[in-house]
Amino acid sequence: MSSTVSPKRTDGPALPAWLSSAGLPTAIASGMLAMLMISFQPFQPGGSGYVAGGNIVNQLGYGTLGAISIASLAAFATPRVISALFSPSLLVLFGFFLLSVANSLDPSAAARAASFTFIGILVVATVLAIPRDADAFSTALAVAGLATVALSYAGLALFPNEAVHTTASAEPQHAGLWRGVFTHKNIAGPVMACLAFCGLYLFRRGRRRSGAILFAGAMIFVLNTGSKTAAGLVPVAMIVVALPGLYGVRPLVALLFWLTVAGTAVATLGIVFIDPLRHLAAQHFPDLTYTGRTTLWEFSGEMIVKRPWTGYGYESFWQTPLLENSSQPFDRDWDIRDIVHGHNGYMDIAVFMGLPALFVAAWAFLVVPVVDFLRIPRLRENVLLGDLFMMILLFTALNAFLESFFFRRADQVWLFFVFAVIGMRLVARFPIAGTRPAVARPAAAAAARAGLARR
Repeated sequence: MSSTVSPKRTDGPALPAWLSSAGLPTAIASGMLAMLMISFQPFQPGGSGYVAGGNIVNQLGYGTLGAISIASLAAFATPRVISALFSPSLLVLFGFFLLSVANSLDPSAAARAASFTFIGILVVATVLAIPRDADAFSTALAVAGLATVALSYAGLALFPNEAVHTTASAEPQHAGLWRGVFTHKNIAGPVMACLAFCGLYLFRRGRRRSGAILFAGAMIFVLNTGSKTAAGLVPVAMIVVALPGLYGVRPLVALLFWLTVAGTAVATLGIVFIDPLRHLAAQHFPDLTYTGRTTLWEFSGEMIVKRPWTGYGYESFWQTPLLENSSQPFDRDWDIRDIVHGHNGYMDIAVFMGLPALFVAAWAFLVVPVVDFLRIPRLRENVLLGDLFMMILLFTALNAFLESFFFRRADQVWLFFVFAVIGMRLVARFPIAGTRPAVARPAAAAAARAGLARR
């Protein structure tokens, strides 16, 4: 949100008339966000996993988005907003990421893959930075969200073999589960859940119809992806974030966030790496393997110990000769030679970048944004946006204990996570203007706007 108190840019020279239109940055943000969600090649056959960057369509498409982002930031975003986009800890983590690229088995191939990761981050930052106010930002969310949901539903009728997992796909056990425009149900479920949070935000801001349609359409889709994790985490995120605010104890959200993340860590990784918990789980919950994931986490832990400081390099572990040529014990739940990732984002950061990078990531992802949440000014537009970003952050942070998406090119779940981290940073630092009444009484809305104008 480039101008936080009024639509007029005051941090730089006057813009040409055609660039000063209030609707242009909104249209650009809407289009870029929609393309990030839908991708340049929706309805891909197979649905075995994530696909990005390996062909000319993606290269041209994401390259163009990157160029548009740079031009849009230069034209529409104020310097103080641009300078606030990335926290110091996030920049340090980007440094570790670049080191993992240099440390990879094929640095040139890893660099090409990493370029898509950075383009995705840049586009997300642009979507957050260039809308003029909360109304423009809401429009971008509504347009991109409704387009993604509508196209996914249309695919069920027009492209059933691509929008739904089939027995002919690489994972026939998922036959009948919806994935829409996405490559896999495990991406479709979390993305639709995040879009449901966006629908709730629109509804709370007064865009009742579009918000309700987006929320209902996204949640129905989530239920049909077969993702029990996504369906279960949506109400958890809503309750943790919204309930304390109703009782005037918003700081409690931070405590609940950290307790929820810590509890999930103990319930997942804890039963693998903490001996008393492992014995307790084996005794009382012998079938608790998270669909074989505990085997993967145990294997990842063994491999991390061998390279704790640097890891194995970006995209230089899973599906590489290192594992493809290894032996497969007969009693292992999953064949590690065919696994595309470790099904735990935090473990995969340590695998690729080393334990120091994991510690920085934990700080940048799980501490700094929550501190930003506590610093959000008690202005209604800021509070509503902060709640949206916190719901997305909590949901994706918990989902990362069962799936791996951190730094995964233009993966839509990863981009929503970045969306929440950067968005929280902005709403904590700048008052957000909004011309649409965001409170029940018009007089209160006018007073709120007058207060923003005086800041």
